[in-house]
Amino acid sequence: MMVDDEPVMLEIVQVLLEEEGYRHFVSVDDSTRAIDQLVQSNPDILLLDLDMPEVDGFEVLSRVRKLEDYQYLPVIILTASENPVNKLRALELGATDFLSKPVDPSELALRIRNTLAAKAYQDQLTYYDNLTGLPNRKLFTSHLGKAIAQAQQDNRNLVLLEIGLDYFQNINETLGVQGGDRILRSVAERLLGVIRGNDIVGRSSLSLPIENTARTGGDEFSVALYGNDSVENASVVCNRLLAAIRNPFDLDGENVHLTASIGIAVYPDDGEEADALIKHAASAQDFAKKQGRDRFQFYSSEMEAHSRALIKMMADLKTALQEEQFELHYQPQIDVASGAITGMESLIRWIHPQDGLIPPLKFIPVAEEIGLISEIGEWVMHEACCSASEWNAAGYSDLRVSVNVSARQFADAKFKASVESALRSSGLDPRNLVLEITESMLVGDTDQLAVLLHDIRDLGVSFSLDDFGTGYSSLSYLKKFPIDELKIDRSFMLGVPANPDDNSLVRAIIAMAHSLGQQVVAEGVEEAAQMEYLGQHGCNTVQGYYYSKPLCATDFGDYLAARVEHPGARRSGT
Repeated sequence: MMVDDEPVMLEIVQVLLEEEGYRHFVSVDDSTRAIDQLVQSNPDILLLDLDMPEVDGFEVLSRVRKLEDYQYLPVIILTASENPVNKLRALELGATDFLSKPVDPSELALRIRNTLAAKAYQDQLTYYDNLTGLPNRKLFTSHLGKAIAQAQQDNRNLVLLEIGLDYFQNINETLGVQGGDRILRSVAERLLGVIRGNDIVGRSSLSLPIENTARTGGDEFSVALYGNDSVENASVVCNRLLAAIRNPFDLDGENVHLTASIGIAVYPDDGEEADALIKHAASAQDFAKKQGRDRFQFYSSEMEAHSRALIKMMADLKTALQEEQFELHYQPQIDVASGAITGMESLIRWIHPQDGLIPPLKFIPVAEEIGLISEIGEWVMHEACCSASEWNAAGYSDLRVSVNVSARQFADAKFKASVESALRSSGLDPRNLVLEITESMLVGDTDQLAVLLHDIRDLGVSFSLDDFGTGYSSLSYLKKFPIDELKIDRSFMLGVPANPDDNSLVRAIIAMAHSLGQQVVAEGVEEAAQMEYLGQHGCNTVQGYYYSKPLCATDFGDYLAARVEHPGARRSGT
């Protein structure tokens, strides 16, 4: 872009530069229009005269430097003045270089070439991702803002896609940072391939030089779609992007599998500014991850409310742990043959001071996400062991307490120490502690897992496999791992004894467990007919509403006392 009040000078400079192969000139002979033209044309370099009427070059330069997007734009001053004071003032205002009038063609070409080369290098460092060569977040956000302004002017839609790679940290952990970097470069190439291959995405609808695809974070990418049909075709593009990423990556002959989650926000419906669109697309992406990943999700206001509620719950959970808002409830486990109480499963409850009872299915995943689950798990372990120790000391001997263990808690290097601490501080006999784990926790390095389970079992505690049959059921790990007990999931009990298929499954689980020397506990027992069926086929223990719902510690103590006085009594539905 050239700003000079002498049209002849503008023509001379343009001719000289055209001879050097330069194109796309913006000539301004009215300095009052300089800033508007600058913002509209977004030039790579500005040639500026100093001595001009109404608005001189110093004022133009000062205004340019006050614009955030043009603070570092190369500005070469064209002037006939030899006054060093003028040159010093221009330098103080941010001039990059000087050329004297009349312009020497060779010197002009040299200065332009060197200045643009320096700008290109600086732009690469400032605005582009080193690894993939894609625009970074700073450049993409700037372009997005200009695109929104143009879309508003043209009355067109604009769609923003925020793409997050699923579980990418696992790639870095298993393949190393270099392997992860190679995958990221390949992802960038595939995204560009999809975007370039779609006619619905492009720059033709806008006059601004928008770059559609960017790497905006470690494993995050952004894509902008333009045009009136962009909303209708966003789903098509997202499906193609997901398919491209889903296709295995070849890393030195090894197939690496990866998926992504995509959040979608639409201008103007979901926001009229770049920050709002980015925020809402990111919220939609987060929702897509929580819905199972490898999918896309359009933003909705309900999603925003859900996010705010989630943030509040995260803060409240930390407070709950500090202020002891949690309490344990206990569901009795009954010996099928004798009707005696053999133990109880401990179940955490959160009594929120304002919101009341919050169920575990709602807050446990959040606790895992924010890294509080180990602390909560330690509290549960200690509380359950103390309660069981007190009841055993009161004369209800040999009561076993079952404690659920989360995957993250189990993977914590301090887990064994926390078990030992709970047993030591409570005085509970290790034989009376049962740790409930799930099938999914046994997937991975089976040798290492087997060592860990045996080490903990050597303390004297037992392991129960919870929700058996609903996960990665495998007979091999029943032999490999020290499992003492299988729990039949309540979903299998719903049809017993009326449904022949459920009956067959329950009989098979009981027979298999007994053949491996394991006990069987059936959950969700609610009817006398279920009890009768389980007794006929050798189930050892049951728990469920047929006998009692989970009870707070005080009520459970009363339940124990009542069972001693009336061994056959039930507390169904209370």
